Amino acid sequence: MEAQGLPAALALVASSGAGLSPEKRAALAVSLPLLQRDYRFERVWFWGCIQGVRGAYYIAEGLGRDRAAPRRRLYSLNCLDWSLLTAASREKVAQARQLKGRFRGDPSFQYNLADTNAGAAEALLEGGLEPVIREETRLLATIEEIDKAVGIVPRGAFVKTPLGSVHENRHFEGLSLVEAKKLCSYFHFTEPVNLKNKTLLEKANLDPATDFLDSLEHDIPHGKGSWSVQVEKGGTAVVLRSLLWLGLTFYHVPMTKQYGYIYFGTGEKNTDLPFML
Repeated sequence: MEAQGLPAALALVASSGAGLSPEKRAALAVSLPLLQRDYRFERVWFWGCIQGVRGAYYIAEGLGRDRAAPRRRLYSLNCLDWSLLTAASREKVAQARQLKGRFRGDPSFQYNLADTNAGAAEALLEGGLEPVIREETRLLATIEEIDKAVGIVPRGAFVKTPLGSVHENRHFEGLSLVEAKKLCSYFHFTEPVNLKNKTLLEKANLDPATDFLDSLEHDIPHGKGSWSVQVEKGGTAVVLRSLLWLGLTFYHVPMTKQYGYIYFGTGEKNTDLPFML
């Protein structure tokens, strides 16, 4: 969610149990604008918090002019001092996603890969490398996985130019209340998968400028089984909660430009969801 509108956004998702102490809010109000200035980001989003055993990671994302470009992610242990999460190789990220259990809350903590993937650990040993993964790498892999799976935006909030870049739609004035209650009105803000498999007939009624992402209605397990949609605040706000990544909450105020999502959880995927439906 936008750093500038953080207090109002937290009030809209408070029913999910997401929140920050007054001290943390004050710290973010000071540090996030400085973060945007120092790294020369066009926008800074406060992504949320992953709670570990010994401490919590507060996450921020920096965006450039092209919203579809890779984001730069940073974490903080106190909402004041921020560290950049450096990109890792695909192999490391894939291995980090196999790790289970709670985060420790210590960025320097090292997981022994032999506990989860003996084959990969043996291959690293043969190459003269230690079979360990730092918690920083696991943190980056988890954030990317959550963004890819449940990072969403309203339909029409972004437009794709003929050159392929993605920008905020200045003419977007929000969804109507009727449309805001439909899963088909929300898109995954990541590289589309289902859209590429649609036939030309299915794409005939789509606007390539706005319908260039995958809709939530095609999520697996079936859309309504992956999301909880509720109208709150006396019908003035629509809140979507992910049942796959418990702790991810999206909000939208119909007929306004106010929308966003935030994550407050342990960074663990709800793998039991298919058996709960």
